Amino acid sequence: MVRVKVLATIMLVALAGAAAARAPLAARDPGVRSGPSGAGEMLPGLTAGQQNFFLAGKDQFEQLEQLADGLGPRFNLDSCAGCHSQPATGGTSPATNPQVAVATAGGARNTVPFFIRPDGPVREVRFRNRIDGRGPDGGVHDLFVISGRSDGSGVDATRCAIRQEDFDALFNPLAPNLIFRIPTPVFGAGLIEQIPDGAILANQRANAVEKHALGIGGRAHQINHNGNDGTIARFGWKAQNKSLLLFAGEAYNVEVGVTNDLFQTERDETPSCQLVTVPNNVANTDGTGLDFVSDTEKFAFFMRFLAPPRPSPGTPGGADSIARGQDLFADVGCALCHTPTLATGATTVAALQNQQVNLFSDLLLHHMGPRLADGIVQGQAQGDEFRTAPLWGLGQRLFFLHDGRATNLLQAIFAHYSNFPGPGQLPAPPSEANAVILRFSGLAPSQQQDLINFLRSL
Repeated sequence: MVRVKVLATIMLVALAGAAAARAPLAARDPGVRSGPSGAGEMLPGLTAGQQNFFLAGKDQFEQLEQLADGLGPRFNLDSCAGCHSQPATGGTSPATNPQVAVATAGGARNTVPFFIRPDGPVREVRFRNRIDGRGPDGGVHDLFVISGRSDGSGVDATRCAIRQEDFDALFNPLAPNLIFRIPTPVFGAGLIEQIPDGAILANQRANAVEKHALGIGGRAHQINHNGNDGTIARFGWKAQNKSLLLFAGEAYNVEVGVTNDLFQTERDETPSCQLVTVPNNVANTDGTGLDFVSDTEKFAFFMRFLAPPRPSPGTPGGADSIARGQDLFADVGCALCHTPTLATGATTVAALQNQQVNLFSDLLLHHMGPRLADGIVQGQAQGDEFRTAPLWGLGQRLFFLHDGRATNLLQAIFAHYSNFPGPGQLPAPPSEANAVILRFSGLAPSQQQDLINFLRSL
């Protein structure tokens, strides 16, 4: 009898959540807020030398890579800023997807994959399983190749004959193998890098009773530890990277195809496609000044010295609505994972030392249920676990969730509710956000609107 009551309760909760996700709401997402972006600036308090490193890094971050620079042989885009441009350099996916144009730039023979749209998010694709059936994959499979391309740099790829993977043929909605990711913003990344592990762990232990009551956290693998030194990793959708330098080197190699100090060999070593036959961009040991520094290091300095986005005190909805929404954000339980503030510790950069970091994230991994599970394991992060996404700058974003499936905040919020797997979804534990989403769905429409206005003010 007890089991029957428990099962009945579970089913009622599931039905309530499903109904909430389908129900028309008076509340609405007002969209990208008006006014200045409040993003893309350097940290205040940097020294003259640090400012020079920031500016040099920004220039390189925005540069279009050519064949002579080492673009490819396989790549997703030809610049860092192409992925990270909304609402300013360092942000996330823009309204017009540059991947559509780069597919055939310079005479390249690529076709645009079905999941890349002119008005959709910039995406990379990972394969859940190897196409030969020999177990899990999880790696990034680049969208484009350089074959046939000539970009005026004095180097051409007319002899390169590699082909794109046939993403259309690999698509199966009943057994999804293609997993998408959109770019994460890097605003304020240097502050996140300097949050001590102890601060993250102390926050993990805080409010333990309330978290437990709502089904949040409490598992040992809630943290993605760096595989080498055991410290807490914190960058990427699954907190898979420890440092900005590693984050930059990996992206330069995987997304752009440029080999560098951290990744010295090509991902595709087809001989006819090795247009630059040595590591493409490494530190110039005979250089002077900033000429000595590699592009990867410049990217890291740019991200490290990039200021966090500034919130808007009165837009949208007015200051009173935003203030009410901030209170509701805490009352409903959102702040238990989206921790409003952590703090940096001691560091060699005065502008980063002992600073309040208003990131709205605990930087921990959480089970998000079968609806969002992607089946990709990275470090200790399992196939249904994701790092709590920082919410600062949310007011300027166009696409939400790890794959960009949501285009407004209400869609994104209700996608956090997930109990039982549907068609094509992976078996996984219930989402840790379920109880919080039910609380949100129980708010009056005006209260939901206040909370949405608060999020769009960030």
